[in-house]
Amino acid sequence: MTAVAQSRQQRHGAAGLLVPLLVGGLVMVALGVYGRLHTPTGFAVGPAGFSGPLAMKSWLTTGAFVLAFVQIVSALSMWGKLGIRIPAGVHRWSGRLAFVLTIPVAFHCLYALGFQYDVPRVLIHSLLGCFFYGIFTAKMLALPRKGLPGWSLPVLGSLAFTALVGLWLTSSFWFFTTIGVSF
Repeated sequence: MTAVAQSRQQRHGAAGLLVPLLVGGLVMVALGVYGRLHTPTGFAVGPAGFSGPLAMKSWLTTGAFVLAFVQIVSALSMWGKLGIRIPAGVHRWSGRLAFVLTIPVAFHCLYALGFQYDVPRVLIHSLLGCFFYGIFTAKMLALPRKGLPGWSLPVLGSLAFTALVGLWLTSSFWFFTTIGVSF
């Protein structure tokens, strides 16, 4: 393949990311706008089995946080970077479970609390929450696309991982170190 043809193919492949990134950006903005314009109710998901909503959110986010590390290890294995073979199903199911664990947390945050910006930690947390769901959307839309640059899925996955780690640090870690460990 000539250098010109290869350059054209790379540009075309990168253009395939445009729609997933635009839709992901719309998800980010929509969540932020809804969270800001929606009048918070102060209550949302019942914390079944937990002492309260903060404990529920902290433990579910911790579960997603742990599964995010499974995602990183299994992705590295799938890309041949570890020298061991972890079945691709481990990556898919740990990601699905991590995402499911975030849903009641996000619902409670958006519906009960809204997008807040008065405390720096909470502002960062709100921004990361919107970013996480936007980048997750972009990654899921990019997965079935053929011809994307080889770096696209690792970068999108790494951004989702980084956002989830930031969410855990600004929520669960804060809760466990400030309020204490409780169920």
